[in-house]
Amino acid sequence: MSSSSRRDNWGSAARIAIFIVGGEAVPEAEWAAMAPDCVSIHAARVSAPAPWASWNADRTEVELAADMRRGAEQLATLRPTVAVLAHTSSSVVGGDGWDAAAMRAMGAAFGGTTIARTNGQDTQDALAALGVRRPLLILPPWFPPPTLAAAGDYYARAGVAPAALHRLDPGPAWRDIPESELYARGLGIAQDLELLVAQTLAAATSSPGASADGVLIAGTGFRSVGAIDHLERTLGRPVITANQASLWRALRLAGVGTRVAGYGRLLAT
Repeated sequence: MSSSSRRDNWGSAARIAIFIVGGEAVPEAEWAAMAPDCVSIHAARVSAPAPWASWNADRTEVELAADMRRGAEQLATLRPTVAVLAHTSSSVVGGDGWDAAAMRAMGAAFGGTTIARTNGQDTQDALAALGVRRPLLILPPWFPPPTLAAAGDYYARAGVAPAALHRLDPGPAWRDIPESELYARGLGIAQDLELLVAQTLAAATSSPGASADGVLIAGTGFRSVGAIDHLERTLGRPVITANQASLWRALRLAGVGTRVAGYGRLLAT
């Protein structure tokens, strides 16, 4: 770069496309905070219900939701190196084989020139990379009971049996609001990082969470990357979050070896 040029997030090493929930602020903010200077992030917003790709009759392939197809058509002109379906809920409710089928469908939508990923698969890969087999699973308060159960089952089927599961308690002001309405009522932009830290530390130091060999904070709309370093230093165990895991996997698949400090051992190694 010449002395007359300034950083402009051009994506000289890689451009990464992410598909995120239409009303969320967290994924773009967290990806931008963590991404190296040489990588640019480009988001398409999706309003479809989970999962964002539906099975065909014999459950061999999936069809992308209309929002996903539209986003892929638009983002394909940017020639992204990697595209991520950044929606934990889609992975956990999609069922056996859904991640692989969704990645095939996304790859085809991008014309075969872009590496396609799902957040569920990225978190599995991150857990494996750090040797975590019995994580404490921290989930957002807007996950309803069926999605909570599906999340535990999803990781158990992948050979990662959660030692404990904790859904964040958002505090008394939110407790009487149904899970499905929390985001619409403003919890998405009113998330308290200190609350997440306090409850994660409590869950990780009491039974059965104390037996966990790491922490997984799932949900791409769940504000959490700012707490990773503090949690790791305090607990002495690896901490993985949804957006951190997908950025890490996308960087490595794009051939970007840059180590990112300040957001946990996953991105620093």
